[in-house]
Amino acid sequence: MTTGRFAPSPTGALHLGNLRTALAAFLSARKNEGEFIVRFEDLDRITSSAEHAAHQLSDLAAIGIVSDAIPVFQSDRFDLYRSALTQLISRGHTYECFCSRREITEAASAPHGATVLYPGTCRNLTQKEKVERRQGRKPAIRLKSSANLITFTDMIHGLVSGVAHDVVLCRNDGVPAYNLAVVVDDAAQGITEVVRGDDLLDVTPSQILLQHFLTLPTPTYMHVPLMRDPDGERLAKRHKDI
Repeated sequence: MTTGRFAPSPTGALHLGNLRTALAAFLSARKNEGEFIVRFEDLDRITSSAEHAAHQLSDLAAIGIVSDAIPVFQSDRFDLYRSALTQLISRGHTYECFCSRREITEAASAPHGATVLYPGTCRNLTQKEKVERRQGRKPAIRLKSSANLITFTDMIHGLVSGVAHDVVLCRNDGVPAYNLAVVVDDAAQGITEVVRGDDLLDVTPSQILLQHFLTLPTPTYMHVPLMRDPDGERLAKRHKDI
């Protein structure tokens, strides 16, 4: 049986693009009499709130979308993510990263507006270099991907091949990162089908590699095109788009 989900960040009102993606996920799960789950990705504790979550559930219900299970919040599930992180560390699939966001941007030399990929600055540090850098800052934990080429079939984009990157798994303040949390949650909740925006298509290979390293199942993916404003910009909650 299909189990789908919609996992918004409760950082504001849902815009039209969010609601369209939710509807696509809901209908895709329901077409085979499957289950549909809402999950709140509230790792960002500064802008997330229970009030925003309640508002989003109300907006979803207004167009007939209701979760078949009580929605969970990622902020309540840190123990699950840290357990998975411990497994990855013990199996040699991670490394410490001491780089600031500015240093990463400068080292990557990405064109303005392009996705900045981590250039692997801290991947092969010696033990001495690690000790020296720990004196100045706490490290984040990154996936050691080895630039694996991952191929999967997307229900919209067809056969997709992409490189898994060294994504952050845990921030330097100890907060688990999105890519780890989403993989753990999808497996824990028995999600078999992930319908989401195609802005996440490029990071899917990294998530599939994480699933492999943690011996977790890989769901079916459907990445839907984003909705954009008349100027071609993607709709965003932070812009209070309709």
